[in-house]
Amino acid sequence: MSIHTDQINISSSLPLRKWLYSWLLDPTIDNNYQKNVDNWISALIILNLFVLLLEQAPAIFEPNKHWFHLFDIFSVIVFTFEYFMRLFLAKEDVEFKNSKYPYLKYISSPFAIIDLLSVMPFYLQAIISIDLRMLRFLRLLRILKLFRILISAYKEFVFENQWRTFRQKIHALIFPSIYGRSLQSLFDYFIIFWIIVSVIGGVLESVQTMHNIFNLQFIIINTVAVAIFTTEYCMCIYSCVEEPDFDRPIMGRIKQIKTSSSMIDLLAILPFFLEVFLNHLLDLRFLRVFRLLRLLKLTRYTNVTSTLTKVIARELPVLATSAFIMLLLVILTASLGYLFEHDAQPEKFENIPQSIYWAVITLASVGYGDLSPITPMGRIMTIILALLGLGIFAIPAGLLSSAFTDQLRIDRKALKNELYNMLADGVISPEEAGIINREAKRLHLHEEEVQRLIEKAKYDRELKDDISELPLHKIAAIPKHAVMRFKTLITQIKQLELLTDKEKFEVVALNNLSSKELDVWHLMNKM
Repeated sequence: MSIHTDQINISSSLPLRKWLYSWLLDPTIDNNYQKNVDNWISALIILNLFVLLLEQAPAIFEPNKHWFHLFDIFSVIVFTFEYFMRLFLAKEDVEFKNSKYPYLKYISSPFAIIDLLSVMPFYLQAIISIDLRMLRFLRLLRILKLFRILISAYKEFVFENQWRTFRQKIHALIFPSIYGRSLQSLFDYFIIFWIIVSVIGGVLESVQTMHNIFNLQFIIINTVAVAIFTTEYCMCIYSCVEEPDFDRPIMGRIKQIKTSSSMIDLLAILPFFLEVFLNHLLDLRFLRVFRLLRLLKLTRYTNVTSTLTKVIARELPVLATSAFIMLLLVILTASLGYLFEHDAQPEKFENIPQSIYWAVITLASVGYGDLSPITPMGRIMTIILALLGLGIFAIPAGLLSSAFTDQLRIDRKALKNELYNMLADGVISPEEAGIINREAKRLHLHEEEVQRLIEKAKYDRELKDDISELPLHKIAAIPKHAVMRFKTLITQIKQLELLTDKEKFEVVALNNLSSKELDVWHLMNKM
C-alpha cells in the first residue's frame, strides 16, 4: 500500500507509444496499471502450471481435452499480446531506448526470449503438421516469466541491504521492516501460496478417487511444501536475534521458538518428519490430517486474530458471566430433563451427563433429533430451553461483534494519533511510511482510508500549530515557530502604536520602560 498523495498525471497529448508505456509498463509512475498488468500475468502463469499438472492425469484430461485446449489458446493469445506490446513499447523502456536498435535489443533480451519460447510450441503445432508433443515441456518456461517481477524486487532488495550482514538480510526477508521492500512482500505471497496449495492438497488427498489419480503429485507437493516451510522456519530462528525482543543469541532464539507463530510453524512440518523417521516403528498415517494445521500459518499474515484476542481479553468478565449463566442453565435443564424423561426413555436419558448433551444441542437451537422428550413436561422444558437459547447464545455473539467493532475503532484512533505525532516535523519518513502501511494492513484499511486519516491528522496538526497557545519554551525550541511568533509580536506592537494615545504612552513609558525598550518603541513608530 502506498501512502503517496500525488494523483496520476499522464497527459493525453503524449505520443501514442509514450502514452501507452506510461499507463501500462512504466514502473516509476504511481497509480498507473503497471502493477495490475504484472499481477494478472503472474496469476495466469501460475494457473498454467496447475493446468499442466492436471494434464498429467488421463482421467481428468481425456474427458475435458477440449476445455484444456481452449485455455491453452486463451493463454497463448494473452502471452503473445504481451510479447508484441512490450516489443512495440521497447523504444520507451529505459533498458532499451538508448540502444541504436531498441527493438533488436529487446528481442535478444533474456525475458523476450523466454516470452517467445513459452508460446512457440503452440504455433509450431499449428503450422507444422508433425507431432510436437515433445515440445510441450517448453510451456514450463512460462514460470520463468515471473522472474520479470522477481529480478526488479531483488535488485531493490540488494540496493537497500548492500552494507548489511547476511543475517540482517535474512531478517529483512522474513520479518517486516523498511529493508525488505517488495521482495519481502513477494516472499510472504510465496509462503501464502504454498500454504494454500498444501492445505488444498491435504483436503483432496482424503478423497479416494483423487488420491488414486494424483497420488504422486500429492507426494511431490507435500515434500516441496515441507522443504519450503522448514527453510522458512530455520531462517526465522536464525535471524530472530535482529529483533529487539530476541537479541540474545541463545535465549532469544529459545524465546522465539516458544512464540505461538513458531509453534504453529513447527507443527506444520513436524508430522512429515515423524512419519518419515518413525514409520517403521508405528503407523503414523493418521498424522497426515495434522498437515491442515498449516492453515494456521496464515494467521501470521493477518492480525484479525490479535484483534480478536484483545476483544476477548477486554470483554472477558462479561463473557465469563454469560458462560456461567449458560452452564447453570444447562445443568439445571439437564437435571430436569433426566427427572422427567428417565422413566419414559431410560435408554436415551440414562443419566444426567447424557441429558447435558440434549440440553446443549437444544439450547444452541441445533436439535439433531437423536434425543427428544416424549413426556408433556419434557416437551415443555424443550420449548422453554429452545426459546431461552435464542437469547442466551445471542449475548456472547452480540458482545463479541460490538466489542470487535469498538476495538477496530480504538485501533484506528490510535493510528490517527500516531499519524498526528509523525506529522510533527511536517513530513512522513520512509520508516514512518512502513509503520503506517503495516498498521493499515492490520486494520484492513484501504489506501483511500489511510489518505483520509493522513489529511485529518494534517488538519488537526495545523489547528494545533496555533503557536499563540503554546508555552514560550516550546515556541523557542522550533525556529520556524519562533520566527512566526516574532512576526506576530511585531504586528501587535504596530497595532498598539496605531490605537494608543502616543503622548500619554510616552509619559507612562518613561517611568516603566528601559532606554532600550523605548528605542524599540520609537523604531516601531518610524516603520
